[in-house]
Amino acid sequence: MYCYVLKMRRKLLLLVLTYITTPMRLAFWRKKDSNKKKKSALREWLDAGIFAIVAATIIRTFFIEAYTIPTGSMEGSMLVNDYLFVSKVAYGPRIPNTPIAIPLVHNTMPIFGGKSYTDAVQWGYKRLPGFGKVKRNDIVVFNFPNGDTVVEEAPDRDYYALVRQYGRQTILGLNTIITRPIDKKENYIKRCVGIAGDKLEVRNGVVYINDKKGKLFPHAQSTYRVITNGPGISNDFLEENEIESPMFIGGNQYLYTLQNEDLELMKKQPGVVSLEPYNDPKGYIPSSPEAWVFPADTVNFKWNKDNYGPISIPKEGATVQLTPQNIALYRRIIDIYEDNDFEERDSKFFINGAEASSYTFKMDYYWMMGDNRHRSSDSRYWGFVPIDHVVGKASFVWLSHKEDGFFLFNLRFKRLFRSVSALSK
Repeated sequence: MYCYVLKMRRKLLLLVLTYITTPMRLAFWRKKDSNKKKKSALREWLDAGIFAIVAATIIRTFFIEAYTIPTGSMEGSMLVNDYLFVSKVAYGPRIPNTPIAIPLVHNTMPIFGGKSYTDAVQWGYKRLPGFGKVKRNDIVVFNFPNGDTVVEEAPDRDYYALVRQYGRQTILGLNTIITRPIDKKENYIKRCVGIAGDKLEVRNGVVYINDKKGKLFPHAQSTYRVITNGPGISNDFLEENEIESPMFIGGNQYLYTLQNEDLELMKKQPGVVSLEPYNDPKGYIPSSPEAWVFPADTVNFKWNKDNYGPISIPKEGATVQLTPQNIALYRRIIDIYEDNDFEERDSKFFINGAEASSYTFKMDYYWMMGDNRHRSSDSRYWGFVPIDHVVGKASFVWLSHKEDGFFLFNLRFKRLFRSVSALSK
């Protein structure tokens, strides 16, 4: 009897699964109508297409989505033209802030251009339960925090950096400005080096978390000055180890972009006299405002990309005292990310109309950096990443090819179907 019941339960489960996973209705409970008009081939294709779009939209919104690495900011852990899947369930899928949009399109219509969504309906931030939280050293996909405002003619440039460089009136007068909701900002991928509550500092290019050296990944890259006693390193060695050709800066000195795992090998090459990091010295401020690091306050924060901080990463429920000297760190959090009415008058701060000398954070924030430290636009330039901007966790690479085209002989076979964590080791 038990076996019979078990078999019946299995059959019932099979029927339910069949109903869920097929676009056709089950009709086993009624007699087939022989007079019913048969669907045309066009109608069947249309039904199948609608079902496929709905299913794909649900999967990419709540479970997993495909992304492509477009730039070298994560080299050599992630390479340009790595195609990877990003898990939405790792941190919990977000309910879309902008629910009325063209399916399977992010923010811009292909071919014709223009917005692929309407922001007439906007929902607040909600996230379903996931398998865990963002951890240090996770490779994370997130919406670009400064991407709420975009220059249409230069979509890859940071609007706020352009304003610092050329002035707001110049940018507004010569360009078309686009504003975007959170979930329609451009997607970025970086490594989370600091989580909410951490103290972060960069000392001579090395990241310290809570006064301890951050984890060094073998494929992470930076710039090094190599001095030789004659000609440079042989081209055969560079090609064999996939090292870019150097920049010659005179006097037998060359600038190389090297992975951590290449340093000892480079030191042993014939003719190499010395190898040292090529970093901005402590206190150096770039002359171009577009190159200033966050919070772009060169009076109170004399930081640069290689010597930065210390800085505390905001945590939900934590309270910070507000002063004219530190307000640049928190102004955008209070006003934009956490949606308060924020004003500054006579060196005093007013939040939602009331004078305030402190602020309690409503969300957790993260610090994201590229593994290619000198060729990455990351948190050093635009600051904290709010939890409501987090899209998902990079899972595994399913396709990868070299930059000179997608051909069989250009595939990077060693990277195919490998997890992101394995590729970082």
